[in-house]
Amino acid sequence: MNNVPVATKWTLDAAGPTGRVVVDSVVMLVCPKTDFKGTAFVLKNGWLLTNEHVVRGSAASEIIGVSSFGLSMQFSELRADAAADLAALRPTKRAQGGLDLDTGQPPDVGSAVTTWGFPLGYNGPSPLLSVGYLAGFVDRAGVTPHLVVNGAFNPGNSGGPLFRANSDKIIGVVVSKHAPISDLHRSAIKALAENKSGVVFVATDAAGKQTQFVESQLVADLIEYFRNLTQVMIGEAIAATTVADFLQRQGL
Repeated sequence: MNNVPVATKWTLDAAGPTGRVVVDSVVMLVCPKTDFKGTAFVLKNGWLLTNEHVVRGSAASEIIGVSSFGLSMQFSELRADAAADLAALRPTKRAQGGLDLDTGQPPDVGSAVTTWGFPLGYNGPSPLLSVGYLAGFVDRAGVTPHLVVNGAFNPGNSGGPLFRANSDKIIGVVVSKHAPISDLHRSAIKALAENKSGVVFVATDAAGKQTQFVESQLVADLIEYFRNLTQVMIGEAIAATTVADFLQRQGL
């Protein structure tokens, strides 16, 4: 284990046998084309599962995976279902780890649940643990009810596996957090983001990539950024039964 990043080694040592299986299987996804980041996890069949909205707008070859050991992963195939908000990625090389679904009865309301992932600006290499409680269920059109979790879900956790506490069997896939906003304000932010008139500025990120924008677009981006930072302790996860249906339809 000489080449294992120190943070990953400490996480593996502290996670216990069950937690180590999960840490081995959770992967950070980066989509440079869309400037989006999320979480994925390895299934026993070798494919990786995540949310469709994490990889939307990117081809399989344009997505980069980074394992808990800091190893880069490439993908040769992408299968997605926007309605279910699920996507499966086939790695070019067999990925380490592998998790099973638990499609039995969900936990009782009030039961502790956990997820591992890469929230906000955290880039690993090892995933971070988030702990919460099952708060209830909510209907979503065309799919089985989502699990509602009282816990710290954040952008970047999307696509991460949800477990009963002290288990490595997947009961759901993290999909969103609740950050309430009115239709009026959402429409106003959209109008700001789509406006292209005004003084043009150029911003450069840490990788040297340049982006042009006008004042209103910057305002819209900052509003959305700080809205994402708002910590409302309610999030949702796609139930494992929906995940199983998606995998069956895809022949996986």
